[in-house]
Amino acid sequence: MSCSDTRSSIIQCTNIRDPNLDKSDTNMTEEYPDLNYHTDYEDQLCRKEEVVKVGAILIPLFFTAVVVLSCIGNILVLVILALYKGLKSLTNFFILNLAVSDLLFTFGLPFWASYYIWGWTFGEAGCKAVKFLFYVGFYSSVLFLTLMTVQRYMAVVHPLSDWERCRCFSLAPFVIWILSGTVALLGSLHSRVMTQSDSQYCEYGTFEWKSAVAYFQNAFFFIAFVIMGYCYGRMLRTITKSQAKSDHKTVRITFFIVLLFFIGWAPYNIVMFLKSLTIHPFTDCDVSIRLDYAYYACRMLAFSHCCINPAILIFVDAKFCNTLREISKKVCSV
Repeated sequence: MSCSDTRSSIIQCTNIRDPNLDKSDTNMTEEYPDLNYHTDYEDQLCRKEEVVKVGAILIPLFFTAVVVLSCIGNILVLVILALYKGLKSLTNFFILNLAVSDLLFTFGLPFWASYYIWGWTFGEAGCKAVKFLFYVGFYSSVLFLTLMTVQRYMAVVHPLSDWERCRCFSLAPFVIWILSGTVALLGSLHSRVMTQSDSQYCEYGTFEWKSAVAYFQNAFFFIAFVIMGYCYGRMLRTITKSQAKSDHKTVRITFFIVLLFFIGWAPYNIVMFLKSLTIHPFTDCDVSIRLDYAYYACRMLAFSHCCINPAILIFVDAKFCNTLREISKKVCSV
């Protein structure tokens, strides 16, 4: 489910009836017969103009800050990896892919910021492209974090195994990009631009498909973190027995990234699941409004992960931090 969903659903739920709006609703039903806005139900009397105004101010400002910080941090990580650390290490190669994934996710945010202010103005091709970037960034980020966790698990729990020579680890990034791209493409192909009351919305064609995407994302998130939780449980158990400081350093960075990713995306997925239940006409208006505000807050927390990952690498990882100091000294001496 993309960040556009709340705006369009809020507008559709706000019942400011006039002849033009009635005509727009009729045209929408004729053009998209699968869409059912439940216009005869009491839920449509829920007025959410204030929620829309809050989103139109708060979301663009927050997304602008995230885009600036993410671009600076992730590009800096790519520069450090390419010029100073190299890509011979499998861990560095995974970090590079994670940074690229975060940048792809970031590139879609300016379009969503514009969407909250002026509605969708980039056409149907732009709608599909931005949704594609969103899902490629999301799914690849989760998969790369899962892969990095499994890699650390093998190094700590099974240090004597020759896992680094296993071709599955070296080929895994390519498989991840193919899988993420395929899932993102399926989602974007079912996106379309719809017009209602002289405004355009980048949405899914049917509520059924919208709910299916949300449930798939919830299941994907849950399975990934079950795997991560198992790996970190085993690693913690091994580290406490070995008492080796090197093992602590090996696990610490990946653990921080995964922990913050979980803190950011878990509330978002929970609220997204709850919002999928509010499609039904018996939803209470107060509950729906509270979920909209919660969705705003959780989405901002979740989308900030693309600028948090490079910050952890640069300021927590001693090697990255030292390299950044060297770069700063060279720049200042010029």
